[in-house]
Amino acid sequence: MAAGTRGMASVTTLGYVSTSVPGQSASVPGQPASGGAGPPGAAGVKPVRPVTAGPVVGFDLDMTLLDARRGVTATYAALAAETGVTIDGEAAAARLGPPLEEEISRWFPPERVPDMAARYRELYAVHALPVSLPMPGAVDVVAQVRHHGGRVVVVTAKSGPLAQASLAHIGIEADAVEGWRFAETKAEAMRAHGVTIYVGDHVGDVVGAHAAGVLAVAVPTGPCSADELGAAGADVVLPDLAAFGGWLSSHLLPGRLDDLAARLAELGSVLVAFSGGADSAFLLAAAVRALGADRVAAATAVSASLPAAELAAATDFAARLGVRHLTPSTNEMGREGYRANGPDRCYFCKAELTETLRPLADSLGLAHVVTGTNADDAVAGFRPGIRAAAQRGARTPLRDAGLIKAQVREASRRWGLSTWDKPAAACLASRIAYGIEVSPVRLARVERAEAVLRAALATAELGVRNLRVRDLDDVALVEVDADRVDALSARPDLLAVVEGFDRVEIDPRGFRSGSMNELLPAAVVRASGDDGDRQ
Repeated sequence: MAAGTRGMASVTTLGYVSTSVPGQSASVPGQPASGGAGPPGAAGVKPVRPVTAGPVVGFDLDMTLLDARRGVTATYAALAAETGVTIDGEAAAARLGPPLEEEISRWFPPERVPDMAARYRELYAVHALPVSLPMPGAVDVVAQVRHHGGRVVVVTAKSGPLAQASLAHIGIEADAVEGWRFAETKAEAMRAHGVTIYVGDHVGDVVGAHAAGVLAVAVPTGPCSADELGAAGADVVLPDLAAFGGWLSSHLLPGRLDDLAARLAELGSVLVAFSGGADSAFLLAAAVRALGADRVAAATAVSASLPAAELAAATDFAARLGVRHLTPSTNEMGREGYRANGPDRCYFCKAELTETLRPLADSLGLAHVVTGTNADDAVAGFRPGIRAAAQRGARTPLRDAGLIKAQVREASRRWGLSTWDKPAAACLASRIAYGIEVSPVRLARVERAEAVLRAALATAELGVRNLRVRDLDDVALVEVDADRVDALSARPDLLAVVEGFDRVEIDPRGFRSGSMNELLPAAVVRASGDDGDRQ
C-alpha cells in the first residue's frame, strides 16, 4: 500500500467501513484485460511470473490478538502489594495500548518509573502470562492470513520477550515480532517487514499504520470505540476480528483478478481442462474475458468416470460463453495404476487427461493446457493428480494468482456464473475405496445409486447439497450434509432405493470432501507427494 492513504473517501459496506485507495485499479473485477496477447498458438511465449505472494499483515498484540486484562490486573495488584502504592489495576487494564511507562507514571514519580516498569515486567511473567487468553477470533484470523499465502508480523508496545512469550502461550506463531513500539515508532518495523495491512485496536495503531503508509484496519475491541478509530483515520473499521477473514478475501480479490487476467494474457491462448465444476468454469470464463473466445477452447474428458449430468451441464455452460467445447474420450481404464485404485489413482487419471489434451491443444493452435487448480488445492495435502498435470506442463493460473476457493466462488457470483455455488463433484472413481479395483460396472453402480437417492430425497423434501455413495465393495456408505444425517437415518425406506450392494449404511459424520483419504496411513500420504485430488 502506497503512502498517503489518509484523506480517502470512506463508505460503509457489509458492516465495516471501507476506503477507496488512490492508485489501485478501479476497474470492475474480472473485466477483460486491455491490450493484445499475441496470436493463437504463438511460439516462444514467456514463462508466467512466479506465484503471487500473499499479503504481509501486521497485528497489534494487547486487545487485538491478546486478552491480557486479567493478567494485567493481577500484575498491578502484585506490584501494589510490594510497593505499598495504591494502583487501580482494572483501570490500567482498560487503557492497554500505549507504552507501559506511560501507565506506570500515573502511579509513581518520574524517578521511580524505570525501576517500577522493569519490576512490572518481571511480575508479568509470573502473574499475567499463565492467565492470558487469545482474543475471540485471534487464532482464526492468523490462519486466514496464512490461508491466503500471507505472513504475520506482530508490532507491539509490549517488550519483545513478553510479546514472544504471550504469543507462545496463546498458541499463535508469528513470522516476526517487533516489541517496544507504539504509534509512529511502529512504522519503521512495518516498513522493514513489508507490511501492507496493519490491524489494531488503538488510535495509536492507526497513527503507526499511516506513518508506514499501509492500510489501517481497526477493531474496537480495546480502549477505543469505533467512532474514535474512524475519527483517527482508520481506513477500515471492522466490528471484531471475526469479520477480518471475509474482509481480507474481498480486499485481495480485485488485485488477484487483475493478476489472473494478466497471467492469462501472457499465455496467449489456452485449452481449459473443463470438468464443469466451479473452478474450471470460472477459469474458462476468465480466459474468455482476458483472451477472447477465439483464443480459448474448453475440453471435457468423456469416460466412464464422468457422470452424464456433469457433461450436459458443462456443454450448456460453454455454449453460453460462446466458446468451443470439445469432448475427447480418455481411457483411464487402460492404465493399470488407475484400475488398481491405489492412493495414487488420481495421478494416473490426470496423466491420461493431460496427455490427451496436449496434442489436442497443438492441433487447435492453442499454446497451453490450463487446469482449474486453485490456491487451496496447492496446500490441501494429498493431491497426486496436481503433480501429474504439472509434470506434463499444464498451467495453473488460479493457483498462481493466489485465488482460493472462496474467492473463486465470490468472483463467479459477481460475474453471474451459474456455477458460483455449485457443490464439489469429484469423479465417480473417487467414490470407490482404495484397493478395490475400478471398473465400468462399479462406476455405473455408484452413478446410478447417487442419482436415485438424490431424487428420492428431493421427493421426500429432504434435499441435500452434498451427497456421496461410497463403494466399500459389498457396502454402500452414504454421506450427506451433516444436518441431514439424522433425518435420513430415520428413513430406511429412502436408503432402500440404493441397489446393487449387500448393505447400505449412513456415515454418521456426514459429508467430508476427501473422506476416503482418512483411511490412508499418514506415511502413505507423505510418500505420495505434497499434492493430489480430493475425493
